[in-house]
Amino acid sequence: MSWVLGVDSGGSGLRIALRSVGDPARVLSADPGEPLRTGPSGIDPGQLLRQLVPVAEELLSRAGAREPAAVAVGAAGMATLGDGLRAELPAALARSLGVRRLALAADAVTAYAGALGQRAGVVVAAGTGMIALGTDLTAWHRADGWGHLLGDCGGGAWIGRAGLEAALREHDGRRGGSPALLAATEKFFGPVGGLPGLLYPRSDRPAVLASFAPEVARAAAGDPVARSILTAAAEQIAESAAAAGPSSGTYEVALTGGLFKLGEPLLTPLRAALAAGSPRARTVPAAGDPLVGALDIAAALATDTLRLPPDERLLYIPTQQDR
Repeated sequence: MSWVLGVDSGGSGLRIALRSVGDPARVLSADPGEPLRTGPSGIDPGQLLRQLVPVAEELLSRAGAREPAAVAVGAAGMATLGDGLRAELPAALARSLGVRRLALAADAVTAYAGALGQRAGVVVAAGTGMIALGTDLTAWHRADGWGHLLGDCGGGAWIGRAGLEAALREHDGRRGGSPALLAATEKFFGPVGGLPGLLYPRSDRPAVLASFAPEVARAAAGDPVARSILTAAAEQIAESAAAAGPSSGTYEVALTGGLFKLGEPLLTPLRAALAAGSPRARTVPAAGDPLVGALDIAAALATDTLRLPPDERLLYIPTQQDR
C-alpha cells in the first residue's frame, strides 16, 4: 500500500499527515506544535526539516511504509519568500525520506486545493491577511496578499487598524470617530495615548491589529462606523475575488480562514458584495482545510492526475534534475 505525505507549515506551527492512496479515509497525523521561524527569506528550511523528518519517519513506521509515494508541502510566504525552501527541500527530502515526487506550494494553493479540489474557481483565504487565488486550470490568478503595509485589504489586520483609527478619531474629535470603538479600544488595549508604543515596535504587529477585528464585529450591531468598516472590508474582499476569477464562464468561490468566524456582521455584506461584483460566481462551502489540500495535491502527484497548473512560485514541482 502506498502513502502520501502532506505538510501545512507557517509561522503558527506545523501540521503533518500521511494518507493511504488506496484508502483516503486512512490518515495518520501529527502536530509538532513548535512555531516555525520566519526571516527575510521566509520559513527557515533547516528548522522545517528538523521538525518534519522525524515526524514523517514516525508516521511512515506506523503505516508500515518505507517512503512516501509523493509529498506536498504548503508553506506560508512561498510565493514571495520561498527561495530557500525551493533551493534546499528537494534534495534534503530525497536524501532523508527517499522522496521522488514533490510539490512545494504556497499556503494559498493548498487552501485552494482543500477548498475546491482541482476545479476552476476562486478561493479567498482570509485571516490576519487576505489573498484571493483563482485558476482556470491553465494558470493561477492572484489578487492581493501583499501584506498589511501594502495590501491584505479587508483582512483581519485591515479591519482592526480601521477600527483603531475610528477610535482615535473619536478621541481627537475628528470626523469619522466612533464612541463605541473608542470604548472597546480602551477596554482592550488601555488608554489610547499608549497605542503607538504598544503597536509600532512589535514584530507581530499584523496579528495584534487583527486581534481587534472581533471587537469591530461586536460593535457593528449598534454602531454605524463599525458597520461601515465591515461593509468596506466586504467590498475589498469581493473586489479581489472578482479580480482572481476566470475570465469566462461560471465558477465557484470558496471562503476559508479564521476571518470568516466574525460571522454575519462580515458575511452579510460580503454575500451582497460578491453577488454584485461577481455575477458569474457561485459561493460554495470549503470542502477541506490546507492540510487536506496538501494531501490531495500529493495524492494527485502520486497518481499522475494533478490538474492544478504548476507555477515557479505558487506550485513548484521539482524535476529530478533540480535535485
